[in-house]
Amino acid sequence: MKTNKIFNILLISFASLSISCHKEVQPEFDPSKRGFILLEFDNVVGTRDLELNRGVYRNAAGEDFTVTQLLYYVSNIRLKKADGTEYVVPQDSSYFLVREHVPDTHVIRLSVPQGDYIGVSFILGVDSLRSTMDISRRQGVLNPTDMTREEGMYWTWNSGYIFLRLEGTSPQIAPDPAGNRRFRYHIGGFGGGFGNPPVRTINNIKKIELSFKRDVAKVRSKSTPQMHIIADVLKVFNGPNTISLAQNPTVMFSPFSVNVANNYQHMFEYHHMHTVASR
Repeated sequence: MKTNKIFNILLISFASLSISCHKEVQPEFDPSKRGFILLEFDNVVGTRDLELNRGVYRNAAGEDFTVTQLLYYVSNIRLKKADGTEYVVPQDSSYFLVREHVPDTHVIRLSVPQGDYIGVSFILGVDSLRSTMDISRRQGVLNPTDMTREEGMYWTWNSGYIFLRLEGTSPQIAPDPAGNRRFRYHIGGFGGGFGNPPVRTINNIKKIELSFKRDVAKVRSKSTPQMHIIADVLKVFNGPNTISLAQNPTVMFSPFSVNVANNYQHMFEYHHMHTVASR
């Protein structure tokens, strides 16, 4: 009898364990339904918060500088799932302009299928296909004819988008005739071809891939994960290439812009996650 009792207890325990394990592998979400994930871009300079027109920072070349403008395009967003697949945000809904002076643009809200996400990739800039589409396919933040946008993120003379616009001042820069010590970094170039036969131009499009580390963004009907991404402006100067503001106060559509782009490819880092109520 004792042996049978022990056997029954073991049998019940095994059955309970099997049910428990079975429950654990059941999805906690409905992949046929949608939720939201937020990508929050926090612009900093090294270990300090970016303060336009106020903060004084120092680069690896030993130069002090103040930032007056920072804008950049984030596009072609893909979210990596825990099962190894990706969700590609539809292209028409995947272009955003982060503007430091407009806090509402720091958070990108994406509608995605419910599920578990472990990473994100995006392009810093605007891809060549979209850059050459008809103007009807380039509206919103991509509309080059929108004259109300004082930031000027499009070169009309070069028919291309400025991917990153960084401006400021530095006492180490020689003054211009008006006495200003300004720097201007307007970086773009999608590698398009001009002429016959076409000659390829500068390609400063950079793909950024970020893991959420040990975090899992669980997109559910009642909860929205907010992923905090650091964008470090200091790495524009202090990346693989040490860039001097005094020697390069203005960088636009020139071969040197490639050095800046190779630096800003490293300016993003995933920091942490918190969850907010869905709305």
